[in-house]
Amino acid sequence: MKEKGRKVIASNKKAKHNYSILETYEAGVALVGTEVKSLREGKASLVDAYASIDDGEVWLRGLHVPEYGHGTWTNHAPRRTRKLLLHRREIDKLLGKTKESSLTLVPLSMYFSDGKVKVELALAKGKQDYDKRQDLAKRDAEREVTRELGRRIKGMRG
Repeated sequence: MKEKGRKVIASNKKAKHNYSILETYEAGVALVGTEVKSLREGKASLVDAYASIDDGEVWLRGLHVPEYGHGTWTNHAPRRTRKLLLHRREIDKLLGKTKESSLTLVPLSMYFSDGKVKVELALAKGKQDYDKRQDLAKRDAEREVTRELGRRIKGMRG
C-alpha cells in the first residue's frame, strides 16, 4: 500500500535562527536501501548538514543517517555525501546565486512525500549576531503584546 501525504523525518530548527531564508526548493535524495530503512524508523540528523554544487550536481554533505540496526555488511556509511535530485534549470539558477553573492544552501527539513524521501533546501544568507539579537527582541515583543491582549480579553470577560 502506497503512503500518501507528508511525514517529516528530521528538521533543522537552528537554520531559521542562523540564516535568513530567501527561497526554498524541494529536492529528491539518491539513497541506498539500508538508508531508506533507517529513515523509515525516523532516524536522521540535519544539524551539521549543508549542500554544495560540484560539477553541475548538487550534493548534500554532513547529513547523519545512522546505520540500520538489522543491516549486515551491506549497511551504508552514516555521513556519506548524498546526491540531491533537482531539475537542470534549478541547479543552474542555484549555481548562479551562490557564486555571485554570499548565499548558501541549507537543508531545512527531510520528509517522506508519497513514499519518496525529499529534502526542503533553502537558499539562505547567514545572519550576523546583531541580526539574531534583533529577531529575538522582536519575537519577545510580539509575545508580550499577545500575552497582554490575552489578559485584557480575559479581564473584560471575567
